[in-house]
Amino acid sequence: MNAPQFDETFRSKLAELFQWRRDVRHFKPNPLPDGLLQRLVREASLSPSVGYSQPWRFVEVRTAARRNAIIASFERENAKALSGYTGEDAKRYATLKLSGLREAPVHLAVFCDEETLTGKGLGRSTMPETLAYSATMAVYTFWLAARAEGVGAGWVSILEPELVTDTLEVPEKWRLIAYLCVGYPKQESDTPELARAGWESPDTRSSELYIR
Repeated sequence: MNAPQFDETFRSKLAELFQWRRDVRHFKPNPLPDGLLQRLVREASLSPSVGYSQPWRFVEVRTAARRNAIIASFERENAKALSGYTGEDAKRYATLKLSGLREAPVHLAVFCDEETLTGKGLGRSTMPETLAYSATMAVYTFWLAARAEGVGAGWVSILEPELVTDTLEVPEKWRLIAYLCVGYPKQESDTPELARAGWESPDTRSSELYIR
């Protein structure tokens, strides 16, 4: 099989995909078409992984009681987070919408199987954290694949990881990497929502190339 050739048009569209891949918190109630979520997970599974370990585990959360437990966890932790800010930061934090848990048609938890035997431990003896990094790569691949379909994703990190693991009844050695809200966005933008809300501006250091 001949390797594909990626021309300038493709590279330009790829750069646009990166630019428009935003964290979504405002969702339409429309469900995803049948089979789309499964296809996105398959595409995410093309991600690189240390030692070809493929440690990511995707769990769709459909049960109302489980979703409600996750929402309650977010609300508790969000209140704690707010109490850690003062002054203008506290006022601004209180106005931020930091999850789409109540609106998103799909809740998707992503775990790292820390006991996987796949890959035979290759590459992990000196940096065992690369197993979790590999699962994180799968999250990003999923995110890009979803955006290419017009589907948005929002990463909810203001949660109690152990509660999520217990609520979803997954193996204890599955480490929570991400809890994603997934669905069609109400509005789209190429600017991060936290930048639009005035919470933070781009860090110029993030795009610098350091040479030593």
